[in-house]
Amino acid sequence: MLALAAGLLVAACGGGAGSGGTGSEAGQGTLRFGLTDAPACGYDAVHVTIEKLRVHRNATAEDGDAGWSEIVLDPVRRVDLLDLRNGVIVELGEMPVTAGTYSQLRLVLADNGSGPVPANSVTPTGGVETALTTPSAQQSGLKMNVNLEVKAGEVADFVLDFDACKSVVRRGNSGKYNLKPVITVIPRVTEAGHRVVGWVDPSIAAVASVSVQASGVPVKATAPALDGRFDLYPVPEGRYDLVVSATGRVNAVMTGVPVVATNYTYVSRSFSAILPPASAASAVTGTITPVTGTVRALQTLTGGRVFEAAWAPVDGLTGSFVFNLPTGAPVTTAYVPDVAPVFAADFGAQGLYTLEASDGVTLQWQDIDLSAPVAPVVFLFP
Repeated sequence: MLALAAGLLVAACGGGAGSGGTGSEAGQGTLRFGLTDAPACGYDAVHVTIEKLRVHRNATAEDGDAGWSEIVLDPVRRVDLLDLRNGVIVELGEMPVTAGTYSQLRLVLADNGSGPVPANSVTPTGGVETALTTPSAQQSGLKMNVNLEVKAGEVADFVLDFDACKSVVRRGNSGKYNLKPVITVIPRVTEAGHRVVGWVDPSIAAVASVSVQASGVPVKATAPALDGRFDLYPVPEGRYDLVVSATGRVNAVMTGVPVVATNYTYVSRSFSAILPPASAASAVTGTITPVTGTVRALQTLTGGRVFEAAWAPVDGLTGSFVFNLPTGAPVTTAYVPDVAPVFAADFGAQGLYTLEASDGVTLQWQDIDLSAPVAPVVFLFP
């Protein structure tokens, strides 16, 4: 499962290098795509306008090479990613392709142009709509290295999980924002299962996020509805840790959550909604060079299980980041079907985190202990 998640999780970027296709196999299949969203943080709206999707058998094929297949949206589709939560999916279309494995996917966004409404924009909470600056190589599409298998006579169905929170990058105090798309490509097999459903207490619904993770790698995340219900879909078959995070609360982790193709997995009900204990928070600041890097906070439970506790946006001009991490002990429980979850505090993990930074190629780590003031953390990649 971890290999699948790591193989499909991509930070989209423009451009490409290399040459043409890798041949074909007998028979035709169909590729189908939908679009959904992970939680956003601090925004009222995040709009993107999609012109087309393109696929190629060769991971290094260039824009003008032969062998591309594409879905052209006519008219183009402008989507507010924040409308696509709790299993809501916008269908983008399908295309006939030669059976085989496709290694490159490009999502082509419309140019902002000079009209009154930008094609791609962000509306900060309580602010005004602002155009998103998109990658310079956007004209050829946002490139993703993937592994999409299409069998003859069958439909290969995938969902693009566009993480609005991680994809919008603030540029200092300029009032401008960059779009650095972070997209997960998830296979969609059936609506009969591949789904984790539950409730958090409505009192924290507006400030909570819920994810299923495999060895500390989020596979699917969402924000609960106002009544507290959350619906994680699609999720590939496997076993996961369910992580509930909310402002002013400790992190809650449910281990061993199974996902199957034939049934929904219910982790709580409205009458047994998850409500992590209240907690103070401590601010942890730092910088990363280059500014295109990423930083997240991991927490290790007693026994060695690791989960992603928080993710921090990196300023696109200064490389600065800020975490507000709960100082209280995380709470854990094991999944038991049809039983109201009862969480217990893990005091061995209280206030202990590891910051993990990446420049897209290598990783660096810094352990921190919130029981004492933490000096600004500096990550410098060569």
